[in-house]
Amino acid sequence: MTTADDYVIQFIQDKGLTSPADVNEARVAVGNVSDGQNPDTLALAKLVETGKVTWAKITAALSLEFDMELVDVTQVAPSEDILKLISREQAETRNILPLQMDGVELLVAISDPLDTETIDSISRVLKLAINPKLAPPDLLKDAISRCYVGGPIGGGSSYNDILGKGGDDGLAVELPQGGDVKEDDAPIIRYVNSLIVDAIRRKASDIHLEPLEKRFRVRFRVDGVLQEMKGPPKRLQPSIISRLKLMAEVSLAEKRIPQDGRIQARTGGRDIDLRVSVLPTVYGESIVMRILDKEGLKLGLPELGFFADDQAKFQGLISGSDGVFLVTGPTGSGKSTTLYSALNYINKPDRKIITVEDPVEYQMAGINQVQVKRDVGMTFAAALRAMLRQAPNIVMIGEIRDLETAEIAINAALTGHMVFSTLHTNDSVSAVTRLVDIGVKPFLVSAALRGALAQRLVRRNCQACAAPYKPTAKELYSIGMTEQDLASATPMKGAGCPKCGERGYKGRRGVFELFVITEEIQEMIYGGSNLVDLRRKAREAGMRTMREDGQRKVASGMTTIEEVLGATVADDVI
Repeated sequence: MTTADDYVIQFIQDKGLTSPADVNEARVAVGNVSDGQNPDTLALAKLVETGKVTWAKITAALSLEFDMELVDVTQVAPSEDILKLISREQAETRNILPLQMDGVELLVAISDPLDTETIDSISRVLKLAINPKLAPPDLLKDAISRCYVGGPIGGGSSYNDILGKGGDDGLAVELPQGGDVKEDDAPIIRYVNSLIVDAIRRKASDIHLEPLEKRFRVRFRVDGVLQEMKGPPKRLQPSIISRLKLMAEVSLAEKRIPQDGRIQARTGGRDIDLRVSVLPTVYGESIVMRILDKEGLKLGLPELGFFADDQAKFQGLISGSDGVFLVTGPTGSGKSTTLYSALNYINKPDRKIITVEDPVEYQMAGINQVQVKRDVGMTFAAALRAMLRQAPNIVMIGEIRDLETAEIAINAALTGHMVFSTLHTNDSVSAVTRLVDIGVKPFLVSAALRGALAQRLVRRNCQACAAPYKPTAKELYSIGMTEQDLASATPMKGAGCPKCGERGYKGRRGVFELFVITEEIQEMIYGGSNLVDLRRKAREAGMRTMREDGQRKVASGMTTIEEVLGATVADDVI
């Protein structure tokens, strides 16, 4: 691990990470070593191999001893220009990885805090100050292999070196072959598999492969934010796109129109669905894959981000015996997750629940889920008619898109069914006007609608590195808060740590606007009141806007002002 592994052996004993007996046992197991080998290096490796200690614990202890920051190299993606500063050969030999330029300093990840010779040498050659950060040697080795993947195909470099393999953490992916596989296709298959595994490991929701003029860009969407990854060489673009189109079962010959497909994979013992969208662009076909982990969904209402008072109102609305409840918001705002969580809450043995979805994103026990198939006439409307003959108590419609679907949903609610669905609107009150715009009569909306929930997603402060934070007067003004609002609160902000990839955020939570239909609002809908009047009456009845809910979440330390500002609009512009 280091230039002085005898020191490390003694160090981990002094720190109580292992015992002298374990060290002696490892040395005996190693036995006699050949010339040129350090017996302590082999003994240290044997201690890790047998589980007596881990590289992560050793590195953490060394970081404290030498006052060096730790860096999570599993999340890094250095640019091509940064990687060119240190050759792959040097990176692998010295176990060093350049990360980024920070001002006039080059940030590098190393595993050996005692290897000052390498740092000094690189500093002299590059004429740059070097800021080293520590990383476990095993993770650093994997990161170097992952980042340096752009060498020439054929001619001397192996495909394994170029395109990599799945990680050694037990996470592998089983994908359909999608037709006859030739030997020449193996590296492309390996690259596609490793790309998907890496995205799942990083908990990405989307994989974006975008052809640009001179390069093939790869980006992952993690916690709602796109992060650029190390992309393959431009010349591999046609092969990778063809491979993905083959797996998604879309036409390889068609390159003029958009196409949609699906890839079913299995990784880590879980079924993963990838919804594939192919879009022709100037420089080739752009592919976006939406990752749907059917078993990774957290279905508890508290995990959504509700405060206790809003959760109680929400539970009351979804527990009704009839009526329509809508969840609104743009694409990617978590509407489906909220609906699944609601269904999970009310799923009891004495209730029959049927859903119609396009597609079925998550499979739920005890619920009958129907997949829309338009090519055979199984539309939302057709499925709904058939569902109602199954005598369900609760019906969930993936999305209300047209008048026919809306009318069937409304009629189902008026005949004693509880109906859940989603709608694309900017806020909760607009659900009323949207239904009317579609063509539903106001008196039917008034009679059937029970409530609507508008939501957006904000990133949550990393629980490992979040610390109390005092917002400036300008920041408070931008979100509509004052210092008095925070008198008894503790806003938090993540500083960045290895657990969150130095971003300060990990995971997402919702900000909500819960619109409850009261008798007065029913009368207003029946009378054809406009959106402004309906919204004013809802506010008088106690409705909290998304911006106000965001303010509460800032005060509680759940998220930051920047996140709320990015996800919501000021109340005076709605």
